[in-house]
Order: sequence, then structure tokens, then C-alpha cells
Amino acid sequence: MFGKREAHLLVLNDLDEAREAVRRAVHDASPEELPGLQRALRILDEAGDGEPQEIRWARQVLADAGIDPSTHEIAAVREVRRKLPGLSLASAADLVRRLKG
Repeated sequence: MFGKREAHLLVLNDLDEAREAVRRAVHDASPEELPGLQRALRILDEAGDGEPQEIRWARQVLADAGIDPSTHEIAAVREVRRKLPGLSLASAADLVRRLKG
């Protein structure tokens, strides 16, 4: 009730619906459309590799900053919090630890 306010990272992912729509389009595609739709389906399959979006986001933030979370955990936590103001220290530390595996 009187706790610290915290920003929450909410990720909406509609890849399954998009993937299914492209699969239906592949089924009904003309020969000219087929290669592009097949490529789009491969891209969607690769994007949904099972890694949570928040982990991909944190990994990209740290890669852009040139920070290795395995060797510079404190700097990694600081950078993640800098990119998402309001993210609690505990949440940022959890994200970084999850990156370390």
C-alpha cells in the first residue's frame, strides 16, 4: 500500500496470431507471392524463439551500451534502469541475472 512505485515492463506479443495469418496466406498465395510470404513466415518463426521479450530487450540494451552482464553486473543493472526509468533495483537485477543464465 505504501510501497515504492515501480514501472512494470509489459510486453504484448501477437506473434502466434501473425504467424497463423501468414500461414493461411501462404496456403492461398499465387506463385509470385509465395517466396515473400515464406520468407515472412521464417522471420516470424525466428522472432518467436522462446526467449521472453523482456530478456531480448535487456540483452539489446546492454549490447547497444557495450556492457557484458556476466562481467559487469552493476553497470548492466544501472544501464537497464537508465533505459526504463522507474524500474526497481530488484527488477533490473533480476533481468540482468536472467541474462547471465
